[in-house]
Amino acid sequence: MTNIFTRIKDSISADLHHLMDDREQKNPIKALNQYLRESEQEKEKVRKLVERQYRLKEEFSKEYFKAQDLAEKRLRQANIAQKAGEEEMHAYAMIEYEEYQLRADRMKASREEAIEQLEIVEQKYEKMKHKLKDMHLRRMELMGRENIARANGQMNRVIDETTDKPYSRFHELEQFIENLEYKVNSSYYRNTFDSKMDRLEKEMRKNKQEQEEIS
Repeated sequence: MTNIFTRIKDSISADLHHLMDDREQKNPIKALNQYLRESEQEKEKVRKLVERQYRLKEEFSKEYFKAQDLAEKRLRQANIAQKAGEEEMHAYAMIEYEEYQLRADRMKASREEAIEQLEIVEQKYEKMKHKLKDMHLRRMELMGRENIARANGQMNRVIDETTDKPYSRFHELEQFIENLEYKVNSSYYRNTFDSKMDRLEKEMRKNKQEQEEIS
């Protein structure tokens, strides 16, 4: 368990800023995601060890109380046998009592040690969970900064503010829109011109007919 916690501590305590600033790292977000996945796997291993330690503590407690009850039972029986003058039964009960009492003392010490170790493990486990949560939040912050950097890069390429080119892409878009507007307006003018001429010709023919009728 100590070795696993040593690996976890080394992994979680790694310098995240150094990882992000490494010039050889082409995709820091991808590297961080992999790093977090591995850390989550280690956390799951520790969670299972914590659960196992809980079970061991319960087993030690169970064996301790069982052995203590049997030791007290044999001591009581030894007293009864001694009062009854049954030396052989008294001797057997005392041997059993000593065996059970030794077992109870050993299980009590193991139980106390397991409780102490469990407290240490739980504290480290909680600290590890907080550290991983902070790193997940850092990943969100880095992703936000990466998105902004990508968006700015895209906009700069469109607007082309940082170059000395006489015709940027944005200028080209403006020119395209102006040409489109000119074509639309020209088409509209031609259509309306033809309509006006048709109407003018009809009116002229109508006036000519009326004058002929009057004459």
